[in-house]
This record gives sequence, C-alpha cells and structure tokens, in this order.
Amino acid sequence: MQRIFLTGFMGAGKTTIGKELASQMKLSFVDLDLFIENRYRKTIPQIFAEKGEDIFREMEQKALHEVAEFEDVVIATGGGAPCFHQNMKFMNESGTTVYLKVSTEELIKRITLHQYTRPVLKGRSDSELKVFVEEMIAKRSPFYEQAHIIFNTVASEISTVCARLKQEIS
Repeated sequence: MQRIFLTGFMGAGKTTIGKELASQMKLSFVDLDLFIENRYRKTIPQIFAEKGEDIFREMEQKALHEVAEFEDVVIATGGGAPCFHQNMKFMNESGTTVYLKVSTEELIKRITLHQYTRPVLKGRSDSELKVFVEEMIAKRSPFYEQAHIIFNTVASEISTVCARLKQEIS
C-alpha cells in the first residue's frame, strides 16, 4: 500500500507531476483542491470569497483526512494545506510526503502564466508578484521542508522528472 502526498507552492507542478507519477507507479491520483470543489460544488475562490480562509482551511483538513484513507494513491495537496491544522504532521504519519521544491524565479514564471485564474494573484504587478511569492515561500518553507523527501524539480521532460522522483520514493 502506498500513499504519496505532494506538497509545494502554487506552480510547483503538484498536479502535473502527480498525474504522471501516479500513471508511472500504477496508482490512483487525487487533486485535493478538485476533491474539495467536487464535494462542495464550488470553486476554491468561491469558497474563499463566501466563507473566508479559516472555514476553507477546516474544509481542507476534513477532505485531507478523508483522502488519506485511500490506498495506492498520489495526492496533490493545495499549496497552503501543509501549513494549517497540523496537516504536515498528519501527512507524514499517513504516507510519504514530497516537497516539490522550485526556485522562486521559476515559480514566478509559471504562475505569471496563470495569474488571472488565481484570485490571490490578480492585479499584482511583476514586482508585487515577486514580493508576494518570496514572502509566502518564506512562511511556508518551514512546513514544506518537514517532508520525507525534498525533491528539487528542474525544467525538463515531465516523464523524466517523474522517473527520478519514483526512484527517490522507492
């Protein structure tokens, strides 16, 4: 039985890598944010807008505990999930945790492409975006770095990245 939790900042590749890794390892794949959206029939931005972050984080914790009962699964967590309600400790006890570590410069490049689909990023200038990412990484890194595996991703073919990660996990 395998349970792998992928953590990291938005744009780190949790969903993309998670899908490919699950395929290579013949495991199921769950994106925690999509799981929440399907459960509550609302998008994450809608939940944030209607209920606020505190309620969202409680919903996220409940969903995390639910998917952590699945077996033979790769779970892509939301970027903030490890940072609240002792979730990182819980994931470490429930399976193998992987921090997909990406340079700040690369993250900024990646999230700039999706800047208008993420409410927290909308309307930020390039310099504001850089400051935001640097500040958030500084806050979240202590949680991410508790992962069993800290995996430095580099811009290369996704199948190659996943093959390297699969070796790290095995």
